[in-house]
Amino acid sequence: MVSAADFEADIPTLRRILAESHTIAIVGLSQNWHRPSNFAAKYLQHHGYRIIPVNPAYDEVLGEKCYASLREIPEKVDVVDCFRRAEDIPPLAEEAIAIGAKVLWLQLGVINLEAAARARAAGLDVVMDRCMKIEHARLCGGLNFVGVNTRVVSSKRPKTVFN
Repeated sequence: MVSAADFEADIPTLRRILAESHTIAIVGLSQNWHRPSNFAAKYLQHHGYRIIPVNPAYDEVLGEKCYASLREIPEKVDVVDCFRRAEDIPPLAEEAIAIGAKVLWLQLGVINLEAAARARAAGLDVVMDRCMKIEHARLCGGLNFVGVNTRVVSSKRPKTVFN
């Protein structure tokens, strides 16, 4: 039987994904500045990632053209970051596979083992129940400067520097 532990991403995997990914399609990205999706997207955009909003409710978010679905995006996507409920994930996983994404990332509190297994079987890395913004800050030196215990013990900074 498949469990959430089967999809636990380790620190080297998270670092690799953050270093190798440049274009992130954020499904469920809101225009509202106080929503977690907007805050996370703005942070990632500020750190050099190309953000592509996916939300049929908007034409534009954070200065970027917004698409109604993943299949409408005319460029290559590295990560599909989902700010949607767990029951909405299976069709999004299928779309991520169809567009050739490398990673299916499910936000905090979002766990769908069936969709994760399907995406992994198709060759995608899968991250569940984690926030891409938080992981970037935790692994790239942004959180520990203000006293947050990141559970990453090292006397050296990572060799990969993220802009």
